[in-house]
Amino acid sequence: MLKTKSLVTNAVIAALYIAISLVLEPLSFMSVQFRVPEMFNHLVVFSPRYFFGVVMGVFITNLFSPLGIYDLFFGVGHSIISLGLLILIRRSVKNIKALLVINTLIFTATMFIIAFELYLALELPFWLTYLTTALGEFGVMAIGAPIMYTLNKSLNFKKIIEQ
Repeated sequence: MLKTKSLVTNAVIAALYIAISLVLEPLSFMSVQFRVPEMFNHLVVFSPRYFFGVVMGVFITNLFSPLGIYDLFFGVGHSIISLGLLILIRRSVKNIKALLVINTLIFTATMFIIAFELYLALELPFWLTYLTTALGEFGVMAIGAPIMYTLNKSLNFKKIIEQ
């Protein structure tokens, strides 16, 4: 069971994810995506307890998606699968910098899920859409990794959620 502080921290992460996504809405949806709060996926590198806040942020954000149910199913599914893979990998990889790189690569590679969604929903060409969504995701995650690493030095993400 999540402790109150963990629950509140996850609610704040979800709220930040939603607010940033909606403020930057033109960049958050469709075939060319640069969804800035995706960098919050890196929080799970520091503690798997951030999983719920990130996934809830994606879920609520996708309620506002122009693709409706497609984005709820595929977008949330993408986050659950990608973060689940990271959680499994972090059991054997302990180096934070390596995990940030691995997480970036996981989220980039699994963007085929979003490309497939856009292919089904809008009949966009799969491979071109995979390229554009993967590049956007890679950009956000690659820029976000050193930001989250630096923030962790002063904030200690693990301590915040696990106290």
